[in-house]
Amino acid sequence: MTRSDARDIAIKGLWSNNPALVQLLGLCPLLAVTGSVVNGLGLGIATLGVMLGASASASALRHQVRPEVRLPAFVLIIAAFVTCVELAMAALAYELYQVLGIFLPLIVTNCAILARVEAFASRQPLKPALFDALMNGLGFSLVLVLIGGIRELLGQGTLFAGMDLLLGDAAGDWTVHLPGDGGMLFLVLPPGAFLITGLLIAAKNAIDDAVKRRRPAPTRTPRDERRVRVTGVVR
Repeated sequence: MTRSDARDIAIKGLWSNNPALVQLLGLCPLLAVTGSVVNGLGLGIATLGVMLGASASASALRHQVRPEVRLPAFVLIIAAFVTCVELAMAALAYELYQVLGIFLPLIVTNCAILARVEAFASRQPLKPALFDALMNGLGFSLVLVLIGGIRELLGQGTLFAGMDLLLGDAAGDWTVHLPGDGGMLFLVLPPGAFLITGLLIAAKNAIDDAVKRRRPAPTRTPRDERRVRVTGVVR
C-alpha cells in the first residue's frame, strides 16, 4: 500500500465517503444511542473493534471463502466479533453495557461494517484492509461522538456526563455544566437526532461545495482547444 493509497483511504473513510454522513449507513444506532458523548463513544469503540476484527478475518480468508457463501460467512464472522466485544464491555463497563442494551448485538446488522468487509476487505491484503477498517470505523465513531456531544450539550446542558461509565472513576468529575436550568429537551428525543444528523450532513455538503468553488478551473491545453472546436466537448 503506497502513501497515496493510504491518503485516499483515509480521506474517503473520514470525510468524502463517511459511512454515516455520505453512505447513510448504520443510522439505527446513530439516531438511537447518541443522546450523550459517553453513549456515542462507547458504541463507536465497539463498532470500531468489530470492524477491525471482521476486516482482518475477511482479508485473511479471502482465498478460502467461496463466492456463493461469502455473505453468510461474513455475517458469521461479524457476529463472532460482536459477541467478543459485547462480553468485553459487559466485563469492563457493565453499566454502559446496560445503557447501550440491544444496540450492541445489533452491530451484527450494521450495514457500514458488512459493506466494507464485502466491498473492500475481502478483496485486499491484510494491511490495506485493516487501514480501511480503521478509517471507516473512526469516521463513523467521530460522527457518533459529535452528534452525542451536540445533543447532550444543547439538550441537557451538560457535556461529558457519565464518562466514568466508560473510563472509570478518574473521569467522574469531567462533567461540564452550562449556566442555566437546562437545555432544549427536544434534542435529546429521537426527533432531535434526525435534526442534528440532517444539519451535519448539510454542513458537510456546504463545506464540500465551498472547497469546489475555491479550486482553480483546469487550464485548457492547445489539444483541448482543438477538441472543443471539433467535438464541442473536453474530455
